[in-house]
Amino acid sequence: MKVEKIKTLRIGLIHKRFDLKGGTERDLYRTAEGLRDLGHEIHLFCSEYAAPVPVGVVAHRVQVVPFGRTARLWSFALRAPKIAARYRCDVVVGFGRILKQDVLRSGGGSHRGFLQRLGRESGLWRWLWQKVSIYHRSVLAIEKRQYRGEGFTEILAVSAEVKRDLMTNYRIPEHKITVLYNGVDPTRFHPNRRDEARTAIRQRWGIPADADVVLFVGSGFRRKGLDRLLSIWNSPRLVNSWLLVVGDDARMARYKKRGERVGKGRIVFAGRQFDIENYYVAADLLALPAVQEAFGNVVLEALSSGLPVLVSREVGAAEILSGALLEGIIDKPEDPDQLESKLVALLKRTGDQEFQRAATLIGAEFSWQNHFKKVENLLARVAIARPNCDRNAG
Repeated sequence: MKVEKIKTLRIGLIHKRFDLKGGTERDLYRTAEGLRDLGHEIHLFCSEYAAPVPVGVVAHRVQVVPFGRTARLWSFALRAPKIAARYRCDVVVGFGRILKQDVLRSGGGSHRGFLQRLGRESGLWRWLWQKVSIYHRSVLAIEKRQYRGEGFTEILAVSAEVKRDLMTNYRIPEHKITVLYNGVDPTRFHPNRRDEARTAIRQRWGIPADADVVLFVGSGFRRKGLDRLLSIWNSPRLVNSWLLVVGDDARMARYKKRGERVGKGRIVFAGRQFDIENYYVAADLLALPAVQEAFGNVVLEALSSGLPVLVSREVGAAEILSGALLEGIIDKPEDPDQLESKLVALLKRTGDQEFQRAATLIGAEFSWQNHFKKVENLLARVAIARPNCDRNAG
């Protein structure tokens, strides 16, 4: 049976929350829309719906234990695959910690690897807390089961770094993992709105027109590397540079106090912004010196907007950088001196047309349309390997 004979797939997408906040949630939303637009029948299996379900997509609610983070985690991991099985989908894609799915989409790498990296950077107390935390122990237990052979047929990894992480931590055979980079909307994220947005955004937040603006975008500040940026912002070499932080964190008040102390008025916490495309073109550089970031959609959005980037090796999207943009990869972002030197050097080149041209070309290459065609081919290949897939055969 050949893939081209599959006309329409009934596709199940599983994740605990359907929302437009958070990277995985936005990817789930886009995937539902993208595969629907390719003509497939899409079914969502979520315990929470915090965003409107796209037209033509069928939503199913997975009831979970209503109290306790760990109880909710286990109940969803156990119940969601069973409920999805009732609807006889041709292929089921798990976006989170699910015990069984056909395609396991790993958008964040393994929790085991994340805890190891965070523990090394955070010290003894963080390491001890991870060891005794019931929630973290539960996540690791679920993860161990879902990465067993019977937990999936194939893994979709959003970067080669994620693939290496999974192979290292769970000894998954290389042929079981397909790397598909995320996409970007090149129409929304484009440098053509630069002059107007640059003035408007800077006026909104009281940033001088001639200041260098370093943009940080993301929620979960510690993992994304904001602490690293704050540690260098009182440097004399950054006295004319502003740090514009877009996103949210559970410890926002603490971060704002720290920002006031080290930034001397040159650090702005803008919170979540729905016109994020205007922030990219208003800035001079995107900085994401993350502790761990499986891909980093913000990197593609910045590049598509013509904005150079500074990223740590731990950011999966660093793999797509080429040419002059390779100068934006930092090997030791935990070293304040190296981070500061790299940041200062890049700010001196932000007006370089070579940087902007290279960034825009990469953004144009990775459109969501191209991405979902590749996802479709992967899902069709997995579907025809399953028994009882004749429903959609030509």
